[in-house]
Amino acid sequence: MCTFADLGLSQNVMEAVQKAGYENPTPIQTQTIPLLLAGKNLLGTAQTGTGKTAAFTLPLLSRLDFDGKNPSMLILTPTRELAIQVSEAIKKYSLFMKDFNVVPVYGGQDMGIQLRALKRKTQVVVATPGRLIDHLERKTIDLSGIQALVLDEADEMLDMGFQEDVEYILEATPENAQRALFSATMPTAVQKIVSEYLGEYETIRITSKTTTVEKTRQRYLPVRQEHKMEALTRVLENEEFEGMLIFVRTKQATAEVAERLEARGFNAVPLSGDLAQTLRERTLNRLKEGKIDIVVATDVAARGLDVDRITHVLNYDIPYDTESYVHRIGRTGRAGREGNAILFVTPRENRLLAMIEKETRQKIEKMNLPTGEQISNRRVSKFKEEVTKTVHEQSGLKEFRDLVEELSMEQAMDVADIAAALAYMTQEEQPLFPKMEPLENASSEKRERRERGERPERFERGERRERGERGERGERGDRGERNSRFSDLEPPEDGMQRYYLGVGKMDNVSPRDIVGAIANEADLESRYIGHIKLFDKFSTVDLPENMPEDVLSILRKMTIKNRPSKIRLMTDEPPPRREGAGSRGGYSEGGRKRDFGRTERRGDGGVRKAFRGDDQPPRRTRRFGRH
Repeated sequence: MCTFADLGLSQNVMEAVQKAGYENPTPIQTQTIPLLLAGKNLLGTAQTGTGKTAAFTLPLLSRLDFDGKNPSMLILTPTRELAIQVSEAIKKYSLFMKDFNVVPVYGGQDMGIQLRALKRKTQVVVATPGRLIDHLERKTIDLSGIQALVLDEADEMLDMGFQEDVEYILEATPENAQRALFSATMPTAVQKIVSEYLGEYETIRITSKTTTVEKTRQRYLPVRQEHKMEALTRVLENEEFEGMLIFVRTKQATAEVAERLEARGFNAVPLSGDLAQTLRERTLNRLKEGKIDIVVATDVAARGLDVDRITHVLNYDIPYDTESYVHRIGRTGRAGREGNAILFVTPRENRLLAMIEKETRQKIEKMNLPTGEQISNRRVSKFKEEVTKTVHEQSGLKEFRDLVEELSMEQAMDVADIAAALAYMTQEEQPLFPKMEPLENASSEKRERRERGERPERFERGERRERGERGERGERGDRGERNSRFSDLEPPEDGMQRYYLGVGKMDNVSPRDIVGAIANEADLESRYIGHIKLFDKFSTVDLPENMPEDVLSILRKMTIKNRPSKIRLMTDEPPPRREGAGSRGGYSEGGRKRDFGRTERRGDGGVRKAFRGDDQPPRRTRRFGRH
């Protein structure tokens, strides 16, 4: 078996590797390190958690000349979390290299901090594209001395709208610089970067989609939407975990779930893009140090997060695609460690579960909801441990023992009865013998319908719409002429449902306005937003089937160009018309209008989101050497 000593790394780097306790390289490290040591350009296809960071940093630290005035190595990452993670890894691997400085450069951090760090001689810059371009325009970073450039998680970077910015940076680096690009997938945007900027290159592929989850025990729990919080509480009590990541779909849900867990006695904190960078870094440090055990996060907030203490990942909201699922559960069971992944699946989400099992080629084990008896056994066991520990470790119990004996004599009570009363008093907020009713996974009517292979009723959302109130589907009545305008529309694609929006051409709304609003509010990538059709006073949009009620609730409050969306599942009638000008002011929450950002047109005809704060794509199209 190959060892790091066999790969030809420099002595200083090998000392750092040995100090870190690494012995045998992963497959991607075995293939990548010799090629980069030889100065080759590289295209690497591998999932997260396979050891990419060490695969490109170890050989480049060994090979490059870092004695120049300007930075010699540049690494681009899609998010600030990944930039910080890569920077920390490089500091660890360069431990025995004298006067070696690594500077992470990312949005959300005070520019002054970065400027002060850059005044020192800097050998390596790890950056997000938007903030790096800010520095290039300020002339506070000079790329003329770059000998090697790495694009990490390129597909994520380009999917976030950074294609023009990446090209801007690539054109600003020397043509003879060694280049490496790593990507879990190879969409068209990545292929374009490869063909135009990578030159002659070697290719390595770690092809198995299950490499990041093989050592992770995967389970799913069938649960109804309204029972999720109760189910989560029971799972947290019944599982032995050190640190846990709970994934939800929206920023709003991170705060809601964390607050509800706090109210139930769990030490949980939210992690989302809305948090200031200092708070996000503080949260991750507290998780690493064991000061908190549960973090509720969105996919974007947790991207690049690598904490040894995470023994469990719980998908409170099932992801819409397999890549997100693999990325999520890759936060546990990393680098050979055992991990646990739990997935909540509502009755309407069984199709997504089947898709995940098919594409990962792994059967996910069904788990049962912990019963009241199981929870009771756990609480009683914990209670016994705490009492035993107190008896053995506390030296000041004599006064309390005397007090109990005195009470026993005065009241003629058995000491065991007094102890039982004390135990009862201490467990009032969390009963040792709780009465827990079983949670139904689905109503008997829905279960019977599924067993017969019938589809659930499409029009069930919140309040039931009785068909008797609006006639049969084929009966047009007075609405026939109005509904005829939809007769030429093709039905939604498989896996999609059609929704009405109460905005249209008369509101000067474009498809990109609709895509931008939905993508920003629901944390739903634009590729999952289907066909959009504009009419004069309303529009239709196709979205994934089985959209969770909490996501729909957010979308109902959404505005598009300062007009309420009035989104609802497609029925026989369009949304009600707006009355008067009062509806033009946008959705107001607590007297404050909500701003959902904007969208911009990309050069390739796609839509990119313009985020505020961290990693914001610059509002420019200028590029070095191009017009």
